[in-house]
Formats: sequence, C-alpha cells, structure tokens
Amino acid sequence: MNTARVWTWAITVALGGFLFGFDTAVISGAERAIQAEFGLSDLAIGQIVAMALYGTIIGAIFGGVPADRYGRKVTLIAIAILYLVSAAGSALAADPLQLNIFRFLGGLGVGASSVVAPLYITEVAPANQRGQLVAAFQLNLVIGILVAYFSNYLIVNATDGVDWRLMLGVEVVPALMFLVLLFFVPRSPRWLLTKAGNRDEALDVLMRIDPSTADYELKRIEASNTTQETVALSTFFSGKYNRPILYAFLFAFFNQVSGINAVIYYAPRIFEAASLGTESAFLSSVGIGVVNVLFTFIGMYLIDRSGRKNLMYIGSLGYIISLSAVSWAFFTGNLEGLIVPIWLFVFIASHAIGQGAVIWVFISEIFGNEVRGLGASLGSTTHWIFAALIGGNFPFLASTFGEGPIFALFALCMVGQLAFVYFLMPETKGVELEDLQEKLISR
Repeated sequence: MNTARVWTWAITVALGGFLFGFDTAVISGAERAIQAEFGLSDLAIGQIVAMALYGTIIGAIFGGVPADRYGRKVTLIAIAILYLVSAAGSALAADPLQLNIFRFLGGLGVGASSVVAPLYITEVAPANQRGQLVAAFQLNLVIGILVAYFSNYLIVNATDGVDWRLMLGVEVVPALMFLVLLFFVPRSPRWLLTKAGNRDEALDVLMRIDPSTADYELKRIEASNTTQETVALSTFFSGKYNRPILYAFLFAFFNQVSGINAVIYYAPRIFEAASLGTESAFLSSVGIGVVNVLFTFIGMYLIDRSGRKNLMYIGSLGYIISLSAVSWAFFTGNLEGLIVPIWLFVFIASHAIGQGAVIWVFISEIFGNEVRGLGASLGSTTHWIFAALIGGNFPFLASTFGEGPIFALFALCMVGQLAFVYFLMPETKGVELEDLQEKLISR
C-alpha cells in the first residue's frame, strides 16, 4: 500500500479541520472587544458567537447533498471558498449585521467540513488505518484551536489590546492554502463508483492506494452497492438505518452536552470569572490548546490499537471527574491559584482522548456507502444544533445562574454518555466498511 500517498491526501483534506478549529476558537479572544465596540448585551454577543453555529447547522444538514451529487472534492473546494470569504468579510465588517453575515458564511463552511472531510478520508483509508487517518481531521482541528488561541495571545501583546479585526482576518492565510492544495487530491473512489458510476477512475484511485488489493476492493464496493441513485430521506428514516441513526445522534448529542464548545468559545471569559487577569486568561487559553493537541496525538495512536470504546470509557470518566471539580470550585468560591485552569486542562485532555478522537471516525464508519453522506449530515447537524444552543446562551446563563450549576449539569450529562458507551456503542475498530454495513443495517 502507498501509505505516504494516502496520508498526504488525508492531511490535505484534514486542513478543513484546521480551519474548522481556528474558526471555532478565534472568536474566544475577540468576543469581549466586539461586545465593547458595538455596545452589545451578554445575550447579543452570545448571538454573534452563535451566528457561526447557526451556519454550521445549515452546512451540516445540506453538506452531504453536494458531497453526494457533485463529489467530496468539489464540495471541499466550495467549503474552502466559504472560509476565505468569511475571514476577509468578518475582519472588514462595519457593523454587527455584516459581522453576523460573514460569520454565518464561515459557519456554513465549518458545518459542511465536519461532514465532508471525514467522509472523504473514510472512503480512501484502509480499514487497519482508518481510525488514525480520520483522526488526522481531529488533529488538524485541535491544532487550529491552538493556533487561534496563540494568535490571539500574540495579537493582545503586540497591539497592547484586543484587535479583533486582525484576530478574525488571520484566517485568510490558511483558507487560501487549503483551497490551493485541494486541487492536488483525487476524487473519492467510493463516490466515483457508487454515485458517479465512473468505474475506470475509481479503479485508478484504488490502484494508486494499493495495486495489490485494488481489484478486490472494487468488487467489494460494487457488491455492497445495489443502486447508483441517492437514497431518499423517506428511505433513510424508514427503519432500515435505525441503529446507525441512533448511534450517530447520541454520539453527537453527548459530544456537545459535555460543554466542550462552551469552554472553547469562552475560555478567556471563564478564566477571568475564576479570578485570572486578562493576560493570564489568554495565556491559560493557549494552555488549553496545547493540552488538546498533545492528548489528540495520544488518541490517534490508541484509536486503532485500543479501539473506539476504550477511548470513550477513558474520556467519559475524565469528563465526570473534571467537570464535577470545576463545578465544586465555582460553587464554593475556591478559585485561588490555578484550580479551575488545571481541572479544565483535565477536561480538555479527556475530550481529546475520547470524544474528540472518536466522534468523526465513528459517525463516518457506521453508515453504508449509499447513505454515508446523509448519515454524516445527521450526526454533524445534531452536533451543531446543540453547539448553537449551548454556545449562544452560555454568557447569559453564566451571568444569570453562575458557572457552578452549568458545569454540574455538564457532569451529569456525561454520566449518561458513560451509560451509552457501556450499553449501546458497538466497537468498529479494524472492521471493513462493507462488513459494518452488513452488521448494522436492518434487513
């Protein structure tokens, strides 16, 4: 197998994850300055933050449609253009309305990217490396978060204040790089065969991946695909796909009710509430990014060795302990020193090695070839709906009820995730996509 070539394609496509992470986290440093410049209430600034999330919902719902009709590669190119326009427009926005419009466009890119990039990587990856290759998307995502936090910190120090326009505009550079590099990756062989009916090009791509197995893989994909037509929504929800639908929904739901995006979007705000100064709060946010990257590497190393379920057990237990500790600190007012930052670092580590490493791999694995686009859209849409609900309302809820009850609720939800992993979640490590399809679909 041409491992270097497959990894090159996967990392290139996973740059969509870098932009996903950067776009998600960069607002954390800018939101207070935007609030001050435009004189916005806590509820109003929450909606500016959430505007990108509303875009992600639409992007996630419909991202699978062009991915199935026009192909994964063409859709990724369109996503790169959305990122580019959003970054430039947000930096130049003259008022909150313009800022909302361009952040919404960026959200469309994030939502669609969370569907299409893992989808593409899943379809070019061999079974024994699929977890690591799809997790490259998550690795790029957390690197994007780290770079956004570090970029914000540098801008705060270099400009002696928060230059929110520069913070948001920096994204133009990686967006342009992503757009150019996408022209050098091939189209997905499974899409070419099952959606485009292009057997020759599909075989050519499979040959470039591994000449010794190309014919065998082609026949397996053909055998698993009974139609080249896109499955209708009525068929998707007919009961045949109930098990993967349930798994995707619950996985994405629990991902967000952990509070992960609330921490990423509002890290400096949370650290300031824990009695850290502005500069220390921004530096602690960089610490979150570093921990996220380090433990994502560990998750990538373990996902095809220990399996998806074991990582989810580790992450779930870490969530429960760390979130409970943060809640206790805010409830009791015991905020001296680095108590809250340390436990939030544990929380981020738990996420990175568990949900962060597994979610996009698992959701892209459990659906058959004919509905993988719809299934990925379902999981991603669920993820972003709850991200919008939590992210858009966190400042208002924190100022109304305090951080203690919010983090206690997150911890309680993670007890539910632990039960899901134990009772329902199947292990998908090392299983061929076509074999998973046979196992999970109701006949």
